[in-house]
Amino acid sequence: MNTPHKVWLITGASSGLGKALAEAVIARGDHVAVTARRLDRLQALAQGRAAQVLPLALDITDATARERAVAQTLAHFGRIDVLANVAGRGVAGACEEFSLEQLREQMELNFFAAAEMTRAVLAQMRKQGAGHILTVSSIAGLVAMNAAGPYCAAKFAIEGWTEALAIEAKPLGIHVTLVEPGAFRTEFAGDVNMRPLQRIDAYRPMIEPFETYLASSAGRQMGDPAKAALSMLAVVASDAPPVRLMLGRDAYSIWEATLAKRQADLNSWRAQGEDTAFDGAELVEIQL
Repeated sequence: MNTPHKVWLITGASSGLGKALAEAVIARGDHVAVTARRLDRLQALAQGRAAQVLPLALDITDATARERAVAQTLAHFGRIDVLANVAGRGVAGACEEFSLEQLREQMELNFFAAAEMTRAVLAQMRKQGAGHILTVSSIAGLVAMNAAGPYCAAKFAIEGWTEALAIEAKPLGIHVTLVEPGAFRTEFAGDVNMRPLQRIDAYRPMIEPFETYLASSAGRQMGDPAKAALSMLAVVASDAPPVRLMLGRDAYSIWEATLAKRQADLNSWRAQGEDTAFDGAELVEIQL
């Protein structure tokens, strides 16, 4: 890019990976609009840096607020080079235990809000002929986990949507990267996770180990948010950024184990699955 400093727009910048990324961007000297629901939590990031840091209150699920945040960032800095979709919320409970309203809330925050925030900046990036979208998903966007079904569903959705966008946007000069963290030392394992409105005793043996893991690992996760932020900066600086940035040895470990199980499961019924064509029909590869 020809500008001396990149301009970032970061959601969920008041805590966790979003805050760590904002701090790394500021330290690098780039300009940044930092957003979160509570403006007061962003003031420390902006203190003494009015020309570099623009704090904005943003409920990421509010369409009007999203458009306003993009407009304010453009008015203040003149462009948006990097959008980092970081805001999100996890769950802890069995699939059947969550209400329909809770399922919708998970999809609204972890899928629709990120997708719509992305769509809100794409016109500007297409006009610029350049840009980078970083969307923080999760290893749970690739691996289904007991006690996290609604979260996995939303993250699986953002994975598919974002990977398709990466294919479509690349010829336009826009890079798109999914960030897939394992366990990092943030508030994610704490009480911020959504809990179901009901409890069904039959699921306790499958759910309690995950709840115990969350409680016992809080504050002890091996993942360092500051190092994750540096990895994201490196991806944005790269001339050949990946579509997926997996973060953490734990994430790689569970992904590789899941991939092997998934392949074995598919292959166990492959003969029956392939024997579904009309007699004499020719194979036509799906074009990507």
